[in-house]
Amino acid sequence: MMTSRERVLKAFRRIEGLPDRVPVEFDLCRQHLDYFGKKLNIPVHVTDNLYEDVTYRISGNEIRTAMGSDTVIVGASVSDDFKIEKREDGTWLNEYKMRMQQGSLYVEVVEYPLANAQTAADIKNYQFPNPDAPGRYRDAEALVKKYKDDYFIIGDIEVTLFSLAHQLAGFEKILMSMFMEDEYLEPLFAACGEFQTQIALRLIDAGVDAIWVGDDFGSQTSTLFAPEMFRKLLLPYYKKMIDTLKAKKPDLVMILHSDGAVGTLMPMIKECGFDVFNPVQPGVPLHSPQEVKDKYGDMFAFWGAIDQQYLMPNGTDEELEADIKERIEILGKGGGYMVAPAHIIQADVKPERVEKFIELCKKYGQIY
Repeated sequence: MMTSRERVLKAFRRIEGLPDRVPVEFDLCRQHLDYFGKKLNIPVHVTDNLYEDVTYRISGNEIRTAMGSDTVIVGASVSDDFKIEKREDGTWLNEYKMRMQQGSLYVEVVEYPLANAQTAADIKNYQFPNPDAPGRYRDAEALVKKYKDDYFIIGDIEVTLFSLAHQLAGFEKILMSMFMEDEYLEPLFAACGEFQTQIALRLIDAGVDAIWVGDDFGSQTSTLFAPEMFRKLLLPYYKKMIDTLKAKKPDLVMILHSDGAVGTLMPMIKECGFDVFNPVQPGVPLHSPQEVKDKYGDMFAFWGAIDQQYLMPNGTDEELEADIKERIEILGKGGGYMVAPAHIIQADVKPERVEKFIELCKKYGQIY
């Protein structure tokens, strides 16, 4: 039997034969971490990320591995010197100086520190968090040391370039500026890319096997902007980042997370240097399992593909079983697939359904 590390390496690198089964991964919200931590008698360890919604990607690794995950996911944490100070309205400033409020599921930015940016000088004057602030990698280093021999370790820098830019300046502002070619825009993309490159380099030094970039380029029906804009305004910065990281660690696995219907961008995503595509969001155009495998199976390994909008919270066990079986049979054929929900499993999914998901992934994981 392979270790989890060997299993994921074979799946993602698609070399030297097939893994013994399709690897499995899942992220758990705080409610599920608390539930399963109590059930398994494992303390819940939370790593607070610089951007709050990434926290539960990189937390609870002790619980997830005990439940059957083949990966450990680590990332940068907030500085030891940073303290949240909430106003009376419940909002707070994070390390990026975004004013945040808690939404029904995710945090929301209510004030953008670069909302009034107009020039390159405005970007130069903005102070990103210090990549080397005290405590930034304490949890990451400890987790790598604990799990590196047995588990595939992913360094998460999600909310990376496009998403970080619009969380700093505002979503509508960034999209309008992409059309108008405003002066501040490319310096902002460059600065976001450089900041996250520095975080990723420290995670590589800690010993991760992969770097996970996260930027959403799609809606439920199409890309958010024309493919030509991706090539002109974003591709050069992703390529520069990946070239830098792979120069540091040539066998590094580069992963892109992008929600939405982004099939038209896939060749350019590969051109950037990405090796793995996540989450293969179900139910959007150009993302059916067979279409993805046929068109892009030579470009990427895949990670995800299990529907979380309807199937995980509301589908029957029989529907979930059929879906997992189909995706493993198609996306796992010949290797190149890690089965997972398309996003963090939220509290609308019953704990019993989480356990059923893991059971079914293991049951059908040996099908090729």
